[in-house]
Amino acid sequence: FSSVMGKLQSKISFHTAKYRADSSMERTGPGGDVQLYGPVHADAVTCVAALQPDLCVSGGKDKSVVVCNWRSGAVLRRFLGHEHEVTKVTCALNSDRVFSASRDKTAMMWELHGASGPSQHFPGHDLVVTGLAVSPDASQLCTGSRDNTVCTWDIETGERLCRAAVSRNLVTHLCWVPGEPYVIQTSEDKTIRLWDSRELQVAHTFAGKRHIQTSCDVSPDGRYCLSCSSGFAGEGCEATLWDLRQTRDQVREYKGHFQTTASCVFLPRGPALVPSIATSSYDSKVKVWDQDTGACLATACLEGTGPLASLAVCDSTALLCASFSAGIRLLRLSDGTALELEEVAAF
Repeated sequence: FSSVMGKLQSKISFHTAKYRADSSMERTGPGGDVQLYGPVHADAVTCVAALQPDLCVSGGKDKSVVVCNWRSGAVLRRFLGHEHEVTKVTCALNSDRVFSASRDKTAMMWELHGASGPSQHFPGHDLVVTGLAVSPDASQLCTGSRDNTVCTWDIETGERLCRAAVSRNLVTHLCWVPGEPYVIQTSEDKTIRLWDSRELQVAHTFAGKRHIQTSCDVSPDGRYCLSCSSGFAGEGCEATLWDLRQTRDQVREYKGHFQTTASCVFLPRGPALVPSIATSSYDSKVKVWDQDTGACLATACLEGTGPLASLAVCDSTALLCASFSAGIRLLRLSDGTALELEEVAAF
């Protein structure tokens, strides 16, 4: 992959370090031409998140946190400070602050237009940090770890506000409920928990699933939660829709992946016209589903990428997907005679 992606050049300005590919090329795939840019990471990309309007942030096994323009593949900032693989990245809404978690047991905050080093550290977990979420008002950070704990932090001071431990709660993902003091959390104990961040207590535990819950997302209106499952040969591997406001029961399952479903996201209303969700899997496929019926609307098979680790929503037609073997892929939803999901760029 790297042999066709070109080398990276470093261009330093007064405010920021910019990395750009000095060459790019196109290849033709099932969906048409795919624009190939220089890779933004030197190893597997483990996580990706969208920054509005044209930026994304990603983390990888190369220990770096990268902010780039997802339309052009141009790297705007490369942050180095973690001692081990970056496991999660996220951002504060309407802010220039980026957050990362790592196998080095810490979380860090970075300023998009600030110094190259972290502007805040959040140490205190005993094992790898595997969950990361920012409160809607951008005042608090919530972290979770394989040490069975969830913590909340004051973003400005770095002070740990609360710490809670639940036996066998190996955290896999965290997501803050929009406009609420609640955090959704998935775990290797096959459980989804709803935390009240004010006292950091479990407010609700959803009915257990049969497989490890790998990731979660909350709809923009806060009505629903998505989780997704590990699995193999089509057993497990599903995404699940949960009611957050009334029954808090399982609403629907989305089955069709053949290996672990690693990421799930709600999609804004776009070409599909119906409420939709997207999932990515270790089977190298991204699928778009009708949220209400569970029907699969479109599938993109990204050959050669290896496991697909993380999804991020750019806008109503664009998705980013982080892969273990082939960088970040940009996918586009188009509405012709039938809804299509096409790969349009890689970086």
